[in-house]
Amino acid sequence: MASDSSMGSVTEESQSRWKFMVRAFRSRNYRLFFAGQLVSLIGSWLAQVAMSWLVYELTGSKALLGIVAFSSQIPAFFLTPWAGVLVDRWNLRRTLITTQTLAMCQAFTVAALALTGLIRPTHIILLAIAQGMITAFDMPTRQSFVVKIVDRREDLANAIALNSTMFNASRLLGPAVAGVLISLIGVGPCFLLDGCSYAAVITSLVAIKVIEPVNHRTTKRIWAEFREGFNYVVSSLPIRSLLVQLGLISFLATPYTILLPVFAKDVYGGGPMALGALTSSVGFGALMGGLRLASRRSVLGLGKWLAIGAIMMGVSLVVFSFSSSIYLGALCLACCGFAQITQMAGGNTLLQTIIDDDKRGRVMSFHAMAFMGMMPLGSLLGGSVASTAIGATGTVAAGGVCCILLGSWFATRLPRLREAVRPIYMQRGVLPAPADALTE
Repeated sequence: MASDSSMGSVTEESQSRWKFMVRAFRSRNYRLFFAGQLVSLIGSWLAQVAMSWLVYELTGSKALLGIVAFSSQIPAFFLTPWAGVLVDRWNLRRTLITTQTLAMCQAFTVAALALTGLIRPTHIILLAIAQGMITAFDMPTRQSFVVKIVDRREDLANAIALNSTMFNASRLLGPAVAGVLISLIGVGPCFLLDGCSYAAVITSLVAIKVIEPVNHRTTKRIWAEFREGFNYVVSSLPIRSLLVQLGLISFLATPYTILLPVFAKDVYGGGPMALGALTSSVGFGALMGGLRLASRRSVLGLGKWLAIGAIMMGVSLVVFSFSSSIYLGALCLACCGFAQITQMAGGNTLLQTIIDDDKRGRVMSFHAMAFMGMMPLGSLLGGSVASTAIGATGTVAAGGVCCILLGSWFATRLPRLREAVRPIYMQRGVLPAPADALTE
């Protein structure tokens, strides 16, 4: 009987822990959003792996891998800050339905060209630019919308962590399926499935019931609102530091993602299956990191993990760059994925809890600019450097060393950030006591 009682308590404790990890699912709207996004993101990863393999198969050019990535991401650098101003004015749900519908049309266009055999590098670059322009508006809108669909503010950090888990679950499944599909039936069906997957997120957005505050017509010019948001970011030490770190990580670590086809084909002597396995390894590690973040009871202590994550990511990339075994390489990429999501999702969580609601769209647009906007510069630089005598391995190793240095720098700033964040959290009641989320 004692044994049965003990087993029962363990089971109850496990169920309680699981419910705590998914507590944001108490919100109906968030459940709908999560399910739709998960299906859509799996399709997006199918297409991303297929695209990188298609580009390298068509041209054999490392530089062109960087150019395609640059083309898809550079619009975020220029458009996202201005998009944030408009996001603060527009209805978020309707904006998301519009961006997702446009993204679906773009995906079907790629599929049509690939399936008919008409696709060329020029088409790929132009369609990548179109996708980047859509993403520039979609990303800050999506980040702001999550806050609106979580019923309890104390569940917000969990919702952000679950978003990261969702993203990386799709990153685990999508590339693995892509590797199999490309080997069996080619890249065209992957793009077709991507287009179909957008129906899930559009359906979920239509089903969501949320009352958004009426955005009264403002007399301010767009430039004035942009400047107001920029000054708000620059004047806040915590916000500024979080965005600078995120931007530099995105710039320095990006080359490893666009060079995975080179490692799969030239370093490990594999094909699409090898590329899918490597990409899925990153997703597996990031999924574990996302689940760890979801299990946290508060934002307390996240700051030190931003520094640890950057350093861990750098070490993983250095070891990966010199690995001659695909098994060791996959292990390194899993560690890299864990560190990357710890650093990036942790920073997003801290940012969302300290910014003012009326500036959320603009701040999250700068977040998208730091995350997505710096990636194209890193992609372009990484593809170019990898084409020189340094090669892909040297390029990834150099990025890893820079991440280690960046993590060490951020660690030295934590005491000052603690002092700046404490009064904000005391005022908002995010923490029950005057504790610190960044350094404890």
